[in-house]
This record gives sequence, C-alpha cells and structure tokens, in this order.
Amino acid sequence: MKKLFLVFTLGLLAATAIQAQSWPAKTVTLLVPFPPGGSTDMIARTLVPTLQEKLKGSFIVDNKAGAGGTIGALAAARAPADGYTILVTSLGPLVIGPHLIKSTGYDPLKDFEYITVAVQAPNVLAVPASSKHKSLADVLAYEKANPGKMSFASAGNGTSDHLTAELFWQVTNTSGLHIPYKGGAPAMTDLLGNQVDATFMNINTGLSNIKAGKLRALAVTSEKRSPLLPDVPTMNELGIKGVTVYSWQAFAAPKGLPADIKSKLHAALVAGLNDPQVKAKLLDLGFEIVGNTPAQFTAFQATEFARWKKVIEVGKITAD
Repeated sequence: MKKLFLVFTLGLLAATAIQAQSWPAKTVTLLVPFPPGGSTDMIARTLVPTLQEKLKGSFIVDNKAGAGGTIGALAAARAPADGYTILVTSLGPLVIGPHLIKSTGYDPLKDFEYITVAVQAPNVLAVPASSKHKSLADVLAYEKANPGKMSFASAGNGTSDHLTAELFWQVTNTSGLHIPYKGGAPAMTDLLGNQVDATFMNINTGLSNIKAGKLRALAVTSEKRSPLLPDVPTMNELGIKGVTVYSWQAFAAPKGLPADIKSKLHAALVAGLNDPQVKAKLLDLGFEIVGNTPAQFTAFQATEFARWKKVIEVGKITAD
C-alpha cells in the first residue's frame, strides 16, 4: 500500500509539473466581475496582448457583473485551480463587498491565490468650480460648524468614494451627508450642476473636469502628490493623517494554483505593466504602476481587508 501511495503521489506531482510546463495549452479567461468599459475591464483588456505575446497563449476577457463584483469573484473562486480562470478585480470584491453582503459564498482571505496588484490610483477631494470652499481647511471649518450638512456624492454605497468620505469623517471627527448614486456618471452630473457639494472621486474619473476648470481639486489621498495634479496637496501635507487611500486593480486566481503557473503569470504581468507603451498609457489615464509580488499582495490584502472592515463597522455602513 505504501508503494502504491508513493507511486500515486509521484504521478500526481509529475502531472502537475507537466501541466505547469505546458500552460497555457488552451484559452485563459480573464474574469472581470464588472461590466465592460470600467477601469478594471480596461486593465484586463490592456494587458491581454502582452500576456499573449509573453506566454504564447490565447487570453480572453469575460465580464460577469453583479452584486458589487461579488458574483464574478465567487465564480472565479469556484473555478478549477488550473490557471485557465484568472480574476481581474478592483478592491471591492476582495476587501469591501464581503463586509457589506451577508454571504458572498467565498472567503477573500482564503479562497484566492494573490498574484499582483497591477495598478492603483488615489482619490481626490473635489468641489464644483463655483463652490465657496477654496481649500480643505474651508471644508473642515464648515463641517465642524454644520455637522451632517455638507453633501458628498458617491457612485453608490460601499464604493471607494463613499468609504473615503466615511474614513475622512472618522479621522477628522466631522460628519457630512452621503448622497449615493447609481454609478459615477450621475454623481458627476449632479456635482457639475452644483446639486451636491463635494466628492472623493478616483483621480482618473475627475481629471478631465478638473483640468477643464469645471471642478476644483482640494486634496489628493496619495502618499505623494500626483504627477497628474502636481499643484494639489496631499491629505498628509495638510495635516490629515490616516486618509491615504487608493483604489486598485489586481490579478488573483482560485486557491491552489500551481506555483509554476503562478510564477509565469506574475512575471508576464509585471513585464506587461512595465512595457513602455503600456506604462505610458496607464500613467496618462491616472494609474500608478504597482506590480508587486504575490507575498506583498497577500499582506496588502489582509491589511486592506481589516482597514475597511473597521471603517464600515464604525460608520454602520450597509449595502442598501
């Protein structure tokens, strides 16, 4: 029996090694848990040509949207761990959705192999150009004098812009009025129309209107000033510590992905992100290249998960 078990084990290891060496032998699906056209979808499609070139295989994008990205994330978690289903996601399904939805059907800390955070982008506190608030100090003074009255638009409950506002209020001991919209487009429309006072939008979402003079950027949530808005100070510079926030897009796979496949995929992704043409395109769109290691992503995932869990619990935030 021991000999049979040893033969079986060696055979299994050999088969795994052969699988890893031949991968990708068929089409690899990049599963995006959001509709086409968004930031996450764009990251996936931008990297498809490079992955095909580097790995000599076929890659396609499959959009499986719904429930804040958790439906697609669940499908990825349940897929075979053979390297033919790769999840391309934002932070939502990994560190926010699981705290807002009672049962996602997956454990974001245990059910995935974390490959790399591809890109990140800070948020920017913006107000209409005609706003009386000319600085972050103005906003803080108003909120302290008028608790819960200054309105902040977001793309919806539990989105990055919503949670950044909640974190800002918690850190500064102030309060505002959250106005959730069904997506970023209607939130932007009402902000430009002076129907709401402010928002913490992704920098790549608001960049064109800021540069056109339609919105005024008061602060960015990055560690350092953004090269896209070099005249806009960071929260840290303005004395607000603890509101360093990035939205991010990352690549993960079902738990149990063979180490060799994981290594090959990671190397190809990092090479693609640092390709001069790809890098320039992403930087122009407001993304910062990350391309960290699986170990770094794993640690980052745990930190982000705990951070947003606390913000959501303290703010008593729900998905509705």
